[in-house]
Amino acid sequence: MYSTRLRLSLIASMRPYWSVQQKLQGQKIIRTCCAGHGSDKVTTNSSTSTKLKQDGPSLQDFLKHSVEELRPVEIGEQDTVPYLNENDVWGGRRKVYFETYGCQMNVSDTEIAWSVLKDSGYQRTESVNDADVILAVTCAIRENAEQKIWTRLQQFRAMKTRRGKNRPLKVGVLGCMAERLKKDLLEREKSVDLIAGPDAYRDLPRLLSLTSSGQRAANVVLSLEETYADVMPVRMNAAAPTAFVSIMRGCDNMCSYCIVPFTRGRERSRPIRSILEEVWALSGQGVKEVTLLGQNVNSYRDMSEQQHQLADRPTNLSAGFGTIYRNKKGGLRFSALLDRVSQVDPEMRVRFVSPHPKDFPDEVLQLIRDRQNICSQLHLPAQSGSSQVLQRMRRNHTREAYLELVQHVREVIPDVSLSSDFIVGFCGETEEDHHQTLSLARQVRYDNAYLFAYSMRKKTHAYHKLEDDVPAGVKQRRLAELIDVCRQGMAEANAEKIGQVHLVLVEGLSKKSPSDLAGRNDGNTKVIIPNMDIPEEVGGQKCAPMKAGDYVAVKITSSTSQVLKGLPLAHTSLQGFPNMEWQGQRAVNSA
Repeated sequence: MYSTRLRLSLIASMRPYWSVQQKLQGQKIIRTCCAGHGSDKVTTNSSTSTKLKQDGPSLQDFLKHSVEELRPVEIGEQDTVPYLNENDVWGGRRKVYFETYGCQMNVSDTEIAWSVLKDSGYQRTESVNDADVILAVTCAIRENAEQKIWTRLQQFRAMKTRRGKNRPLKVGVLGCMAERLKKDLLEREKSVDLIAGPDAYRDLPRLLSLTSSGQRAANVVLSLEETYADVMPVRMNAAAPTAFVSIMRGCDNMCSYCIVPFTRGRERSRPIRSILEEVWALSGQGVKEVTLLGQNVNSYRDMSEQQHQLADRPTNLSAGFGTIYRNKKGGLRFSALLDRVSQVDPEMRVRFVSPHPKDFPDEVLQLIRDRQNICSQLHLPAQSGSSQVLQRMRRNHTREAYLELVQHVREVIPDVSLSSDFIVGFCGETEEDHHQTLSLARQVRYDNAYLFAYSMRKKTHAYHKLEDDVPAGVKQRRLAELIDVCRQGMAEANAEKIGQVHLVLVEGLSKKSPSDLAGRNDGNTKVIIPNMDIPEEVGGQKCAPMKAGDYVAVKITSSTSQVLKGLPLAHTSLQGFPNMEWQGQRAVNSA
């Protein structure tokens, strides 16, 4: 009743239970499993079998046959896990409600989890009150994010109490918080029926089947291999013109403040063939923009094929940047992937997040400059403007190296839009350190920035080796000062765009007014335009309405630090837009 793919994944997660065959000196030992208990059957094919049965194999027996190739286990349509009934993992049209917190990777993970459950007979509901199963896809990057989820779990507990036994409700916690706080979740919050870490989404049908019998279930095992390459995500909003595509998981950077390596594990990259298949499928569905995702997205390194493994080429890093680990050799790199993805559909924009500044060699920058549909927008997380703080953060670069990278990026990609991350109040940060961060933000003048007060996480290097010695009040004051500096820079950058004509991808109705549409330009800045009919082509007389997924030429008329407003001029295309001129004003394809 459930798919071959799901059956394979369930069996793969239970390797200790399946049959293993091994030949040894003419004797065939067959390890079988019956009702969860293993037994050995011995068949005799030579006169040496009696000696082997009595004395066991010698070292020479192992050496003699060590080069024999193990026979692969064949799993066919009729194979079943011995103790797992098909009906046990079949959803039976039960309704599941997803609540997603945190980063874009969690959005992608939600689509993977939903794909697995959909294949197992579950239905999705957008109403929490209609749900038979509630799954919260969680974030653990900061304490505030976790506190929101703890509060929400209390609300779910009240819902379970009101439901009673006549209509039972199951609650699951997925993702990074499940991985980080597995024991606390099961002991502290009795409403939680299951927890599943980021590498355990294939196991959700089995975990849910266990909860049906009143058990509480958990799988938080991190994998060195799991990329969900064979799972085609099911988009939560199929009508949206944009989509996320996960290309790698985990992180090896081990920054001293960061919990990600402990909640998502080591870096492993998805095979390029699987990525391209998903991008092709999205193009066929009419998607006009894909964002490639990864915790360290531009350190992508596909080792899935033999020719990639054998390549001995070292990894090229940005000038002045280092790593905490040895230089990695071999593999198909991010520049090759970006090149291949951008060729799938010339009318599909390509973005990527979240990168590390160390992984911007010239071949990546030049490709972004030369390829029309790769957005000229880069996220360059600085985290701090102080070299001393960067050292304690284990970022493996200095303030000077970062500023030189920014200058180099702007030389190669003149119209580039830059965004960044900053953490204020990190361990040992002084007022001088803080002022260096403010000066760096003023000097770079970002188009967007994500700013946070430091929140210490258990298991991290900082937790074990450093002291969270900046008072909370000081953190908040420094955060407010940095917000003011960044907002001023963003307002200045946006004001300079007034009068320019930008290519805007319409995403839908504005949240603030149904008479307006919202979209984004190449630099990922939100653009608000009136909802009206416009010419179907440049200089044309025939007009047509705008809809989500349309490329529109927009003349910018006003701005704030967060938003541009403009007048739509005509429908256009991504490839044709750069060659157009509007009332003597040359079009620009980036912020």
